[in-house]
Amino acid sequence: MSKKELLLGNEAVARGLYEAGVRVVSSYPGTPSTEITENAAKYDEIYCEWAPNEKVAMEVASGASFGGARSFCAMKHVGLNVAADPLFTMSYIGVNGGMVIGVADDPGMHSSQNEQDSRHYARASKTPMLEPADSAECKDFAKLAYDLSEQFDVPFILRLTTRIAHSRSLVELGEREEHELKPYEKNPAKNVMLPAFAKPKHVKVEERTVALRQWAETSGINVVEDNGAKVGVIVEGAVYQYAHEALGDSVNYLKLGMLWPLPDQLLKDFAAANEKVYVIEELDDVVESHCKSLGLTVTGKDLFPRCGEFSQKLIRKLMKGEEPEFDTLDEAIPGRPPVMCCGCPHRGLFYALKKAKVYVSGDIGCYTLGASAPLSAMDTCVCMGASISALHGYNKARGEEAEKKSVAVIGDSTFIHSGVTSLIDIAYNRSNSVVIILDNSITGMTGHQQNPTTGYTIKGDPTSAVNLEALCHAIGINRVRVVDPYDLPAVQQALKEELAAEEPSVIISRRPCALLKYVKHKPALTVDTDSCIGCKACLGIGCPAISIRDGKACIDRTQCVGCGVCVSLCPKKAIGGAAE
Repeated sequence: MSKKELLLGNEAVARGLYEAGVRVVSSYPGTPSTEITENAAKYDEIYCEWAPNEKVAMEVASGASFGGARSFCAMKHVGLNVAADPLFTMSYIGVNGGMVIGVADDPGMHSSQNEQDSRHYARASKTPMLEPADSAECKDFAKLAYDLSEQFDVPFILRLTTRIAHSRSLVELGEREEHELKPYEKNPAKNVMLPAFAKPKHVKVEERTVALRQWAETSGINVVEDNGAKVGVIVEGAVYQYAHEALGDSVNYLKLGMLWPLPDQLLKDFAAANEKVYVIEELDDVVESHCKSLGLTVTGKDLFPRCGEFSQKLIRKLMKGEEPEFDTLDEAIPGRPPVMCCGCPHRGLFYALKKAKVYVSGDIGCYTLGASAPLSAMDTCVCMGASISALHGYNKARGEEAEKKSVAVIGDSTFIHSGVTSLIDIAYNRSNSVVIILDNSITGMTGHQQNPTTGYTIKGDPTSAVNLEALCHAIGINRVRVVDPYDLPAVQQALKEELAAEEPSVIISRRPCALLKYVKHKPALTVDTDSCIGCKACLGIGCPAISIRDGKACIDRTQCVGCGVCVSLCPKKAIGGAAE
């Protein structure tokens, strides 16, 4: 009797890796893809690791493929930017053992700095892409991708979106199929992309694309659901679920499971069988543009938005002009923007930066919330690792005056990901810049994953840990100091001295994330209401535990972790003493 479980899409992908006989998984955590690798690591038969960044992860997966093993790497959509270099060349080289790249897009930008569409990468790199529409397909498509990867000699991209990655549906569990290591045979013409070897490989890539398109026409990966209607919709992934719930059997469906290359004849036949055809796709008009290139008349982005995440409500409204009925509250619900947690070690550091009135070149992580009020202590944020190199450029452009009033902030994991080379640039080019590494002893932004600075692997096994101080010294930074962000006076003094220095410097703001299980918190603080004058100075750090009640400061003892950062803010010394 088969066993079924409710699995997240990401869990189901991990199960698919297990059942497909995958041996090596290397990834960098990035929401909404993180749980794939976390769950794959639960299977002892699979070697799993957190890599320093996505480029390294894909190169590890490619090396495992060269070695004859089935391999996998996972990342979020912006991580594919980092891994694009090996992606494009691996499309030319192909595989030995099957190789699959998991990419999770984030329509609606729930946890991302942009809304890019990874389908463009499949087309640009000529790498075939599958997209599942539920957890069962997540598992099945993951397994299928390995068979196809080895059949067509090419890595496959498995694309998910946030709703598929983080929604649960039933999955039938199967057994693991062991695959022997394929023998490695030295073959420079296949595996070394010198121009002389790459030119004939491009021809093979184009021939492969034709073969893949033919496979997509007849394999059943793209499914027509004929409901006898006169209107047809072309959908994929999560949008198939939205459309099916919103439109039911009132339309015919062409559900695409393979997003590149697209099946030309199947699209033509579907269009011919329907009086009107809609292409409903989140983000860019990838499928719509392809249909129009075939001469088909379809309705797409002239009706559906290019921005944001779709929903059943949106599709029903735009397709049928119907608004769902629901009860509403008499008053608007107050907004609840994300904030740094109580006791977050970044809070004191950002408060000090705000008081110092410096330009802050920001980076990607929990600490990006330092840009929000009331701290408002971040000026720019581009991508992983950009804070350091962007600060260097800012100071070179604006000169000595800017150097004395500017810093870069970057987390420990992000520094390892792509900040090290930027700091090398600062040291090498003698940029008089101050870099602050926010070392909270974990990769916090994606849910507490280990990284090369923590001393533990993905499975919690002890390993070597990067010594940040020694690393900074080794690449040419002479001034390196460590501060405790809970100690505001010490942080402010360090800032003052390093900004005044006439050479590059690094401040390491070191304290573990307040949510780590091993962190022991102090008792909650209290407010002496007789001393409190209601000046609200304590609200300046934006701590969720502090509020004003009846004109006086109030500390929520269920939230306060006793970090003490607020104590020095009170002009009347009204905050202190543990709660009884």
